[in-house]
Amino acid sequence: MEGDFVLIPTAQNFAMSSLLPAGVKDIVSTPIVLPNGEYRLGSADGPPNVRLLLGYCVFRSPDAALLASLLPKLVHVRGVSRLATLMQLVSDETRAQRPARDVVLERLLEVLLIEALRSGGKADAAPGLLRGLTDERLAVAIRRIHESPDQSWTVTQLASEATLSRSVFYERFGHAMGIAPMEYLLAWRMALAKDLLRREKASIAEIASRVGYSSASTFSVAFTRHVGLPPARYARDTLLDRISPVGSGSSVEPESIV
Repeated sequence: MEGDFVLIPTAQNFAMSSLLPAGVKDIVSTPIVLPNGEYRLGSADGPPNVRLLLGYCVFRSPDAALLASLLPKLVHVRGVSRLATLMQLVSDETRAQRPARDVVLERLLEVLLIEALRSGGKADAAPGLLRGLTDERLAVAIRRIHESPDQSWTVTQLASEATLSRSVFYERFGHAMGIAPMEYLLAWRMALAKDLLRREKASIAEIASRVGYSSASTFSVAFTRHVGLPPARYARDTLLDRISPVGSGSSVEPESIV
């Protein structure tokens, strides 16, 4: 619908279709460049069936994959005028070629992403991190998990951080996050461990300590059970597939498709 905003936190490619999926012969992947800078899929003549403003961004940070892994696969926001305004500003800035264009675009993009995630995390959204962070009480406990994954957390301690009773906290956390508190703590620790194994030359014992395990053996058992590979094997395999890192910051390249 007009004004809909869709955010895909991580994807190599994606496709959109009508309610009736298109056949192979109907798919057009080579766009026609129009004089006004728009890209047209299909015939260049006649009114468009749909008009989209597309863009992509790259987080030039070693923690980008970690963040994306904790976000929903798709954020769909409908009827939020602020997002439409921000998208229009991004489009105008891209086409105008004013001085300091890249700096302005980077700041607009940051606000756009924050607004999209904030709008997508409303109370009736699907369970997940965004919904949990919109709950002020739960957000405190979630931030404590993120800040101190090496602490020996219990449900009672996390409930105390959220100033809730243990039973209320447990039920409220599961309802909002779609996962029990200790399961989320484990998932967060394993996400951090995988990130550390990918990026650093630290020993298994050092990584174990940083994510809350008293010994390398205990950590290795938990990691293998959760990931399906021992930590050392995971580190070797991901090293072979590693993509060369880029600098800091973010970028966006919006374009119109009709």
